[in-house]
Formats: sequence, C-alpha cells, structure tokens
Amino acid sequence: MKSNKSDKTNTNFAIPKKNVLLIIVGFLVLILGYALLAGGGSSDPQQFSPEIFSTRRLYVAPIVMILGVIVVIVGIMKKK
Repeated sequence: MKSNKSDKTNTNFAIPKKNVLLIIVGFLVLILGYALLAGGGSSDPQQFSPEIFSTRRLYVAPIVMILGVIVVIVGIMKKK
C-alpha cells in the first residue's frame, strides 16, 4: 500500500507559532511606522512645506519603527 504524505505531516517548525506571531506583529508595527512617516510633501516643487518637520514625522514615526524592530528581534530570539 502507498503511504499518504498528508498522514505524515511534520508540525515541528524551527520557529514556534508564538514567535511567528510576534514577528508578524513586529512587521505590522514597522508598516505603521512607515505610514506615519509618509506624506508632508508639497504639490508644487517650488514651494517649501514646513509639514515635513511635524512631530509625527520627527519623533513618533521613528519611535514606532524602532519598537517594531525590537518586537521582530524578540520574536526571533525568544526561546520556548
């Protein structure tokens, strides 16, 4: 008789499910940081827009992105 491959599925991955979820959350936080960083440009290239120096772009977005990187690192390094 032939053995089905689906009967012998291996569920022992190198990274546990909890760690994978942490990595995914970290990537989502990074995407949020990049979204906070976007925008602030002027429609006219000859016109200066002081919106590029907003608190959101200078402080909030980089802090959110650093937190995202930390969450990804924790997701990779955390043991069972």
